[in-house]
Amino acid sequence: MASNKDTMNEQNSGRKATKPNTGIKRFRIAFFLFCFAGIVVAGTALYTMLSKRDYWEEVRNQFTKRDIVDPAIRGNIYDSNYRLLVGSVPEYRLCIDFKVIDKDSIARKKAQKWRDSAFVHNVDSIAIGLHSIFPDYTEEFFRNRLREGFSKKKNGWCILPRHMASFIEYQECKKLPLLRESSYKGGFHGDKTMTRKKPYGSLASRTLGTLYKDSDRVAKNGIELAYDSILRGKDGVKHNTKIRNARVDFTDLAPVNGNDIMTTIDVNIQDIAEKAIMKQLKNLGAEMGIVIVMEAKTGDVKAIVNMSRLESGDYAEIMNYAVAERMEPGSTFKTASIMVGLDDGKFTKDTKVETGNGQCKMYNCIMKDWNWATKGGFGTIDVKTVMEQSSNVGVSKLIDKYYANCPKDFTDGLERVGAGIPLELPIPGSHDAIMKKDPLDVRVWSKTTLPWMSIGYESLLPPISTCAFYNGIANHGKLLKPRFVKAEMKEGKVVKEFPVEVLREKMCKESTLDEIYDILENVVSAPNGTGKKARCPFRVCGKTGTAQIAVSGGKGYHTGTVRYLISFCGFFPAEDPQYTCLVCIRKYGLPASGGGHCGPVFAEVARAVMASGMNHRIPSEACDSTAKMHPTIKNGNTKETEMVMKELNLYCTTKATTSKTKASTYSWSKANEGNGKTELAEIPVEKGKMPSVLGMGARDAVFALQTVGLRAKITGAGSVTSQSISPGSEVKEGTVVQLALGK
Repeated sequence: MASNKDTMNEQNSGRKATKPNTGIKRFRIAFFLFCFAGIVVAGTALYTMLSKRDYWEEVRNQFTKRDIVDPAIRGNIYDSNYRLLVGSVPEYRLCIDFKVIDKDSIARKKAQKWRDSAFVHNVDSIAIGLHSIFPDYTEEFFRNRLREGFSKKKNGWCILPRHMASFIEYQECKKLPLLRESSYKGGFHGDKTMTRKKPYGSLASRTLGTLYKDSDRVAKNGIELAYDSILRGKDGVKHNTKIRNARVDFTDLAPVNGNDIMTTIDVNIQDIAEKAIMKQLKNLGAEMGIVIVMEAKTGDVKAIVNMSRLESGDYAEIMNYAVAERMEPGSTFKTASIMVGLDDGKFTKDTKVETGNGQCKMYNCIMKDWNWATKGGFGTIDVKTVMEQSSNVGVSKLIDKYYANCPKDFTDGLERVGAGIPLELPIPGSHDAIMKKDPLDVRVWSKTTLPWMSIGYESLLPPISTCAFYNGIANHGKLLKPRFVKAEMKEGKVVKEFPVEVLREKMCKESTLDEIYDILENVVSAPNGTGKKARCPFRVCGKTGTAQIAVSGGKGYHTGTVRYLISFCGFFPAEDPQYTCLVCIRKYGLPASGGGHCGPVFAEVARAVMASGMNHRIPSEACDSTAKMHPTIKNGNTKETEMVMKELNLYCTTKATTSKTKASTYSWSKANEGNGKTELAEIPVEKGKMPSVLGMGARDAVFALQTVGLRAKITGAGSVTSQSISPGSEVKEGTVVQLALGK
């Protein structure tokens, strides 16, 4: 037994002794295997990196596109009331893939078979649906277009080659059979691009500017170019990689979208100015027309119109004449000449001057008045009448008499009052005035320079310069730089303001300004004033201008058919000027009258601006303190009116019917001025009888007709001027009534 135990102990001790050696061996084997695998992997990697580098780079380039420009979205341009003038909107090129990629794959073959079958069964439905979305194209057009792409098995087949779809149109297309499927299954997709759009069409288009190409996003002119650094933003960088037959974009550097800018333009005033000048240009067959409306207190350009006649006879904005075209201003410059003389104390508005028979010899030339051949001049008249009648002889005689021996005093005076001084506008292509300033320079100055310069010749001014000068007078002698942009914005918040810039804190003495006001108002209000056609229901100040245009090439003013630049520049209302307006028209031949042709355009613009509520200030001297300013409301949908009147503590007192329009109106009074009633006395309507809707707005007229079961068809804009069925006539329910609206 003992020997057996000893034998077993020896065996156990032997086993225990061999275990550590076996574990170490196994560990060593595993270690060497891992090291060998690592060496193989590292060697393979090095081999791939070094020996196969070019091959794998080529493979990578096939699947990955790098340094792709990720374009920033260009900022929007708004008017002064935050209405969009120019904006970047997405548009889509509608495409469909008729061939499934990787056609050797079994899955792709099934997808191709399904796509072909779905197209054949739905092509008619797709064509009908596309026609409803794009009614300018027929069903047959879409059917043929789709079948052509299908027969050619084209990928990226454009459904509308010359048409870009809006986002809404694109979304509607995605509701159609087959097109509603994912792009991988159905093949339909829209290639998105950002396009510059102008919701108001051609309004102020030349001032707002354009881009060379939408795809290039390069500004060409106007505000687009002037503020391009703000609008364009900063492009980003991206790359895309092919993953499972689809390319996926990865952003390396995110784009920074451009900021928005708020201009000083008012869409309503711009529309008023454009319609007024267009009507006159067509009447005259004129070559070119300009209207500038400027806010007196700020120098903000509220409207700027530049119309040129095309070969077709239509008018369009081709060039920004208002800031880029230098012109001899003509008689509108006489105001600056007279202002200098008044401010220097050389004469007063009552100083007499002999104009004779309307012509006089100025050195070696003859100065003529506009009426020399018909009325024989004005005789002896004062300075106020000289301006009222726009006498060339009177102004030139005055300036020559007092400044012939010191012409530098006159040119310095023009500089002092701000006539023709540099404006340095931010609009690309704008030009400053060219004024003769050195009488000692015999190359440009002669004895006739002073008298002709005083009446608006021998100087070249862009129209914006003339408008800015008159705006300075309207602003009580503070000359401001015309402003086109008010602020830079980002996400609706102002990040930078462009302040009003003062060019002359005081253009002249206060006494001079008072005399100029009186003179300019007399030009319009006097019975025989040259600006009488610019009269308005409120007081207006202004000056007419008519200038012959010299033919280029040194051919003078009388070669061929004479061209004229006629103009009127003024401000309104005279007692507290709010706006300055310049109207210029260039035309061939006579008649040509600044007052007769431009004055009516000015008056139309001024009346419309004041009547449309864009000027809310009523001077105290124009108000009757004893009068009760209560509104008169026309009949119609009176529920909202009643609510407003109750809030204002007003009640209906009387109902009246005007003899002209037969439209019923309500008069209102404060509750504490009468019996305190707040009820609205509505006019009863009788079923089966045609009510009178003359004088009502469209909304109220439709409401009144609906109350008796009638339907309305409206043409025009404004208030109702005529109705197809006479008031009181018997009518059947559902009858359509034709309503014509007008101003």
